[in-house]
Amino acid sequence: MKPASLCVLRAIFALPVAESFRTRSLGKYLLVKLLILSLYFTPDLSAGSFRVQALIDELTARRKNGVPIEVDLITAQPNRYNSLAIEAPEHEDHGWLRVRRISIPQHRGGMKDQARAYLTYARGVRALTRKGQWDIVFATSSRLMTAGLGAHVSRRLGVPLYLDIRDLFTDNMVELLAGSQLRILMPAFRWIERRAFRRASRINVVSEGFVPHVRSVAPSAQVSVLTNGIDDAFLTGSFEHGEGETGLPLIVYAGNMGEGQGLHRIVPQAASQLQGIAQFRLIGDGGQRKALADALAEASVTNVELVSPVPRVALMDHYRQADFLFMHLNDLQAFRRVLPSKVFEYGAIGKPILAGVAGHAASFCSQHLPDAVVFEPLDADALVHSVQRLIASPADINRAAFRQRFARATITRALAADILSLADR
Repeated sequence: MKPASLCVLRAIFALPVAESFRTRSLGKYLLVKLLILSLYFTPDLSAGSFRVQALIDELTARRKNGVPIEVDLITAQPNRYNSLAIEAPEHEDHGWLRVRRISIPQHRGGMKDQARAYLTYARGVRALTRKGQWDIVFATSSRLMTAGLGAHVSRRLGVPLYLDIRDLFTDNMVELLAGSQLRILMPAFRWIERRAFRRASRINVVSEGFVPHVRSVAPSAQVSVLTNGIDDAFLTGSFEHGEGETGLPLIVYAGNMGEGQGLHRIVPQAASQLQGIAQFRLIGDGGQRKALADALAEASVTNVELVSPVPRVALMDHYRQADFLFMHLNDLQAFRRVLPSKVFEYGAIGKPILAGVAGHAASFCSQHLPDAVVFEPLDADALVHSVQRLIASPADINRAAFRQRFARATITRALAADILSLADR
């Protein structure tokens, strides 16, 4: 392994320690003590935070039904979007549930900033788990390092590890770092991935497309597929247009604006052709937001509105105003394995979907959302034709079966049962 790679590993796994959780006495009761590691947790806005919140809700219900559980959740202060300041308490103690939020440096989505912020989180996790003892470590990871951190903690404690993999970091980085000097870090990333996956007692993935990669890294791993899902707010809310709303058909996008979404490479070209026909509202932030704004200015389009990230309550209003919901993934081979969490949110709302996706995401839409209009990523002409077709001939939408099958509560119930099955009762 190259020296640079070794430096990264030392930085992550040889960090100083400080104050830690105190181990709580079990007394005469047989408890399952669960440690949850997640960089994101509510009130932060991300697929990871909503997933962990749903897990906590399910564990709360089990606790009320008499299942003896104690949970320590170590997360970070809200940091998903630099442009949206959200405050949250550093420490919450609910008796059986204790939440610690580690303050990390602000970042704008760049790799160096994110690495610096994550090292701070990793130091905090090592400090807080120094003297504690748990029966199971659960780590949910989109950028691999939380998986590596979970493996490190579970190995030191000598307890089972349950990994929840929400993205294939190494798969993405092979393409994203192809022309960068940072590609020298790939051996380190692959080492962390192999070490984490092979340490895990169970691995869950959120996309069926991830399974071949996981099995290639850890052939003997027990792998399950429990996707993201639809939160109750989208199952019970109404998304009909408000009274008095007029104007051109509104296309709404809500989510990250990074290289993975590639909005800067398709929206300016499509919006230019749709001036006077439709308007775009793009809600979010990310590493390529500036590139998107610059491309829109260069194209001189007037029908695209950029909106900073908003809390979920406000987002619901944007969805009500929408005529069409837009999602897009960049045209990279790695993204053909991905199933965006946004597909569940959009699918529940009951409005036409414009999906610039390929691979597994396209197959998923074909099977479960046949009314969605799917087109090839980065094909601006196809996006324009899809919009024109929907305006001329509205889609016939019936999502009842989709909403029932992918309710978050149902999926999380299975996830919680799978995690707790690792406990040696």
